[in-house]
Formats: sequence, structure tokens, C-alpha cells
Amino acid sequence: MESPNRKFAQKMKEGTKPMEFRLHTQQRAVHRSIFDSSVAIKLYINERQKKQVEKLLKTIEEEEVRMMRRSMIPRAQLMPLFDKPFLPRRSTRPLTIPRDPSFIKNYSGVLYL
Repeated sequence: MESPNRKFAQKMKEGTKPMEFRLHTQQRAVHRSIFDSSVAIKLYINERQKKQVEKLLKTIEEEEVRMMRRSMIPRAQLMPLFDKPFLPRRSTRPLTIPRDPSFIKNYSGVLYL
């Protein structure tokens, strides 16, 4: 003889329909595509800013080079006088007299030279 619980379970099995479950893959794919596009936009903006900064620095450097070239006027050096060659002369100052160092200690222990 069958138990009443078993009969109830069989009736439920016959009358039940499986519930449809939803996966969130479509929703996750949409969120992921939005995230990927935002990351790509950020990378593009950063790269563009770097290019702008590099371009600005390059123009500043070029302007500095132009200004330096304008300010640095090349000047020729004077020709040496070949008819009057340089002849060094002996100095007229008296020679220095060498002194021996004196290593005398005073009462406080300090050396005087």
C-alpha cells in the first residue's frame, strides 16, 4: 500500500511545470560593454592629453631654440698680432721668503703655526 505522501508527490509531479530560470548573461554583457567603452574612452582621452602636452613642450622648446639663436650673434675673434709676438717678462716683485713652521704649544694645548 502506498503512503499518502507518495500519492501527493506523484500528483504534484504531474501538475508541476518547471520554472524558467533567467541567467544574467545578457545583462552582464550589456554592463561589460558599457564598462569596456568607458575604459576605452578614458584611455583615448589620456593618450590625447599626453600628445597635447608633448606637442606643447615641443613648441616651447623650439621657441626657446629660436630665441637662443637670435640672441647668440656669432662674433669673430681678433687675429693675433704676428708682428709683435708675446714675450713673457720676469716679474719685478720681490721673491717670497720661506718660513719654517713653528710647532709651539701654548698652555691651553692649542698648536700655533
